[in-house]
Amino acid sequence: MIFHSVGEGIAIAFDALRSNKLRSALTILGVVIGVTTVMAMASIVQGVRSQIMSTIEVAGPTTFYVMRFFSQTPLDPNNLPYEVRIRPVLRREDVAAIRAIPEIRYAGLWIQLFARLEYQGVRTQLMTVFAADDNYMEIQGGTLLRGRFFTRSELSGANVAVLEEAAADRIFGRVDPIGRNVRIAGRSLRVIGIYQKPANIFEPPSQEIAGIIPYETGRTGFRYDDTNALFICVKPADGVGVDRAQDLVTVALRRSRQLRPGTPNTFDLISQDQILKTVNGLTSIFFLVMVALSGVALLVGGIGVMAIMMVSVTDRTREIGLRKAVGATRREILWQFLVEAATLTLIGGLVGIAVGLAAGELLKRTLTLQAAVPVWSAVVAVAVSVGIGLAFGILPANRAARMDPVEALRRE
Repeated sequence: MIFHSVGEGIAIAFDALRSNKLRSALTILGVVIGVTTVMAMASIVQGVRSQIMSTIEVAGPTTFYVMRFFSQTPLDPNNLPYEVRIRPVLRREDVAAIRAIPEIRYAGLWIQLFARLEYQGVRTQLMTVFAADDNYMEIQGGTLLRGRFFTRSELSGANVAVLEEAAADRIFGRVDPIGRNVRIAGRSLRVIGIYQKPANIFEPPSQEIAGIIPYETGRTGFRYDDTNALFICVKPADGVGVDRAQDLVTVALRRSRQLRPGTPNTFDLISQDQILKTVNGLTSIFFLVMVALSGVALLVGGIGVMAIMMVSVTDRTREIGLRKAVGATRREILWQFLVEAATLTLIGGLVGIAVGLAAGELLKRTLTLQAAVPVWSAVVAVAVSVGIGLAFGILPANRAARMDPVEALRRE
């Protein structure tokens, strides 16, 4: 009996779609938009998280960083808080103290610059340029495609650069960049190599990696923020856990800076887990905001469903009266209109899933993400769309069920 009622309600819903195409299309449009947004946002968030995890695997889960002060949001270098100003800027002495630890495999000062690349009038957007040493690709991963990396003498401050393949193609086109000069933040540097970054490296929007220059070149030839952009990259020796390595680095830096027992550290240690936790928190907030926005679209769609169903009840008053006159119960009438409302929103949900899959694929290609639309988002989309139909269909369905059959039959 229940299955028969469901089938009948679905058949009636499709009849309503055919007879009122425009009205039905507008009804389910809000549901389509809401479901598409949820799926697209889920795709972006999962893709970003996947990229971050892949990057951590490339750099190694034990790699960590020493910073003057760690903040989830960049600090204004011209207006630093007191607790930051009292901390010394990272120096070569700090690196030497860390390198002296037998359990540490690598330690080096790096600078993260944001600059535009330019060649013969072709310019890029702001991109990330790392000022590092010849261990960069060992730590961050990557493959040298052409040319070479820095020599010992060039590390002392030569005007040379190793460009990332995509950035080089963007400004040089078909011209071979090796041996040519590129301007980075207005400074001319000779391209000595082209490398390919790992396919799974995480890049936030507008922060694509453009290349690497020697640390000394970055320190002496470019303006940078020594609080937000200067850090020490540390990699423990094989078999040494990150917690033990961080403890050893903490002791070494405190001794080097002559900090007394009980005095707070004048530096921060940031592990990959902390970075992942921070980014997860940011992406979760982003996801919740987008879900809330898509929820508004779903709410509008639900209100549209309720409005259309109320109109439908009014238009079909005589039909309802006939059904009641031949023995249909209030419960059967209620069930019929609930099924009809749920069917309309289910159609919207299915269309939204199709559009969401297409949008997810487009976003994946545009943002070079390596994750597909998560299956759970499609399941949630279907459940939510049907739930909206049931929730917003209760009022018109209840109105239909409460109609007096005699009064209903009098309607023309």
